Amino acid sequence: MDEKTMVNDILNNTKASLTAYQTAISECENMQLRQTFQQIRNNDESFQYELFKVAESKGYYMPAAKATVTEIQAVKTQLQQ
Repeated sequence: MDEKTMVNDILNNTKASLTAYQTAISECENMQLRQTFQQIRNNDESFQYELFKVAESKGYYMPAAKATVTEIQAVKTQLQQ
């Protein structure tokens, strides 16, 4: 397995984990456990972002094109209705 495949695989798995942690946090009644999940999620988010920057710099990952001002305004308008 090449580096690009491994990096993208880790990015995808980390994103899936973040979703699972968010679900656990929102459904957790025990405050101590909830805070533990939040801490783990925060660490994973930081790790994911650092790995994303590496992947992007090596050309392994191409983010979506930036939205135009018009597109941003259209979404804001839709959400405010």
